[in-house]
Amino acid sequence: MNTIRFGIIGTGSIADFHAEAIRQTPGATLVAVTNRSFPKAQAFAARHGTTAEPDLAAFLSRSDIDAVCVTTPSGEHAAVAVEALNAGKHLLCEKPLDISLPRIDAMLAAARRNRRLLSAVFQARFGEGAQTLKTAIDAGRFGRLTLCNCQVRYWRDQAYYDNGAWRGTWAGDGGGALMNQGIHAVDLLQWLLGMPEAVCAQTGTLVHERIETEDTAAALLRFPSGAIGVIEAATSTWPGFSRRLQISGEHGSATLENDRLTFWQFRQESDEDARIRERGKEGAAIVSGASDPRAINAEGHRRQIEDLARAIRTGQPPAIDGAEGRNAVAIILGIYESVRTGGWVNPACLP
Repeated sequence: MNTIRFGIIGTGSIADFHAEAIRQTPGATLVAVTNRSFPKAQAFAARHGTTAEPDLAAFLSRSDIDAVCVTTPSGEHAAVAVEALNAGKHLLCEKPLDISLPRIDAMLAAARRNRRLLSAVFQARFGEGAQTLKTAIDAGRFGRLTLCNCQVRYWRDQAYYDNGAWRGTWAGDGGGALMNQGIHAVDLLQWLLGMPEAVCAQTGTLVHERIETEDTAAALLRFPSGAIGVIEAATSTWPGFSRRLQISGEHGSATLENDRLTFWQFRQESDEDARIRERGKEGAAIVSGASDPRAINAEGHRRQIEDLARAIRTGQPPAIDGAEGRNAVAIILGIYESVRTGGWVNPACLP
């Protein structure tokens, strides 16, 4: 199979980045799109030179769709994903996989049952800076990890929530600044350090009106290694700041801003360290939207599309499979449970 034929379910703003990523990927093509609103699907199709289908059944009945990108509101992911997997389509699902662990588990079961690939969109992992950091941690360059933080101090104005009825609701968004904006940093932190064994947190809705969920959150994490972590996530911090991860240990420290390594220092220098620091002064290929969700680019999604296309051709797992995508959701739901109970929660023990 040379060309992997993609379809898109949902035509919200993130779907444009999926369509552009497919266009930029050799050996991938966009053949169809569908949306609850057929006129919106038609308008999207006209912009991207593809075909609109009037409903999900017509879309999934097409034999010329190999893989589907799910870009619906978060609370609708599992419902359409399971249908697509049952129809024999491979799947790339936007973050979060869903807002409920049982529904995510239903997605994983459908992928196994139908022998289809399920990949979660966490494009930040594909950045050169993130990959460099992961390699150094796995090689033990930091020694014993001690304090590891992630900060997502973003700004979203009131219109951002008012213009999307599902945003900031528990049923549609599954959470606020943590589940929607902070989840990429949460995923990076658990990818680098593993799942925490306990979380404790506080959240608040401090700036925005007419939303059910938090716009400000902070959590303390304890990892099995003994390392301590801190997660900050907000849409209440004007003017908005770049996503930042800080990793420190007994032998070194590093700071990753978006995908730029802005600090990189170790007790014992390697031949590559000076080059890594110089590269950290350059612009990042993958960027985040600190004050505007549309300020991201399509490069991270392109790398995910390319990865899934490779996996389909070779029969190998994608770089970020469904089980990996579940982890960040479990951590965030553990944080929400900690806020509800006022105590420490083990995310791995959530039902």
